[in-house]
Amino acid sequence: MQSKPITIKEIARILNISPSSVSRGLHDHPSIGAVTREKIKQLAKSLNYEPNNAAILFQKGKTYTIGVILPELSEHFFSIAISAIEDEAIKKNYTVIFAQSHDNYEQEVKLVEKMKNQRVDGLLVSISKGTSKFDHFEKLNSFNIPVVFFDRIPPFKNVHYVACSLESATIKAVNYLLKKGHRSIGMINGPGTLYASEERKDGYMQAINFNRLKFDPSLVVNCDLTEQGTIEAADQFLNHKRKPTAIVAFNDYVALFLIKYFKKLNVINDFDIVSYANLPIISYLDNSPVASVEQYPYLQGQKAANILLDLIHSPNSEKQAYYNTIVESDLIVNEVKE
Repeated sequence: MQSKPITIKEIARILNISPSSVSRGLHDHPSIGAVTREKIKQLAKSLNYEPNNAAILFQKGKTYTIGVILPELSEHFFSIAISAIEDEAIKKNYTVIFAQSHDNYEQEVKLVEKMKNQRVDGLLVSISKGTSKFDHFEKLNSFNIPVVFFDRIPPFKNVHYVACSLESATIKAVNYLLKKGHRSIGMINGPGTLYASEERKDGYMQAINFNRLKFDPSLVVNCDLTEQGTIEAADQFLNHKRKPTAIVAFNDYVALFLIKYFKKLNVINDFDIVSYANLPIISYLDNSPVASVEQYPYLQGQKAANILLDLIHSPNSEKQAYYNTIVESDLIVNEVKE
């Protein structure tokens, strides 16, 4: 069996000096003579002494770890954002702990508690689609754990966040479809709990009203972002008295569900679809969305990580104004489908 790790107290006992003297000697403190320092280091080496980094970091008040809670690590957007977060964390010698809420509010609450117990120095979060209460994040204030939200953010300003300009992105998307000649445009939106859903709807309404068209609320359908939810939303459009000729989908995954369903019904050529996220795979589809909103996940992750690290290292972060950072989006137009 492996013996217990050698401690500073054990080295001190063998050399008949105080543990504090051993600690100072190992760190080349000038109060410890050169001869004694050498004895301490030689003995520590011969006994395979390893410093207790956890204890050292605890004394410093930092663990040099940050937590990240995301809906799904497998989603392309978040995998790109993760790369940026890790890149920035490594530059500052931080370790990153990732966790998935699987878009479940209760799971998110548990993960926040676990991150707190792990003594992370800060937390990056993209909230679940079911999150409408934020008490679990507010509790972190008393533990001096800053939180920065990104992509999916709470519906208020008194938090630190990085997000894409979804309202302006939706205006661009709807204007693009209007220029193509569409006059009845549907929207498959996300759950009403998501602030991103509200932003999309606001952009949609602004574009419709600006172009002097009548806004029809029945053409904006909320869904839970699942395949079945997308199918149910699509059926509402297929049976609508003003059946749309174009649809703005919440993201590329919803667009893929929609394309699959419309191909099954052999009506795919009856619609132009615009989506969000600009997944690389859509350019390889036979019936791809005609355009997709680029939300720049690497840039969002990078900015969020840097803000969090700034907050961690700022002694008066609680007195600072909130970081509300917006990343401008771009509408990426694909080749016209045949």
